[in-house]
Amino acid sequence: MTLDIGDTAPDFTLPDQNGNPVSLSSLRGNPVVVYFYPKANTPGCTTQACGVRDHRADYEKLNATVLGVSPDPVKPITKFADKFELAFPLLSDEDHSVAEAYGVWVEKSMYGRTYMGNERTTFVIDADGIVTHVFRKVKPAEHDQKVLAALSA
Repeated sequence: MTLDIGDTAPDFTLPDQNGNPVSLSSLRGNPVVVYFYPKANTPGCTTQACGVRDHRADYEKLNATVLGVSPDPVKPITKFADKFELAFPLLSDEDHSVAEAYGVWVEKSMYGRTYMGNERTTFVIDADGIVTHVFRKVKPAEHDQKVLAALSA
């Protein structure tokens, strides 16, 4: 399944870095950015997460909530959030059910080895829960510029 612009974003409830449940449906009424990243504490994922951290005021001006989603368990996500002072929800999708629902759980290849993992993808979801923008294989350093432009449009 592939989620595209105009689709209703599948609802989910996942634990954040503090173990607290976060539901997409509870955030209705304002835009939400859901970004899927492969693994906490890796170079690209750190660049992307720190970019969100550094642009937090810009997201707040647009009343947007940013949620980062990875297949990591809560404990490594907590360490990642603490280490880089990431004060926005990072969610643990250990069984990758949410990644599958959004069509980003894919076969990947590195050093001749294939494995399943999150494809770096960001969804911008409007106040009514409709996907308005999809950024597939987004470069971590360009992430915030593209997402903030989409939210401002």
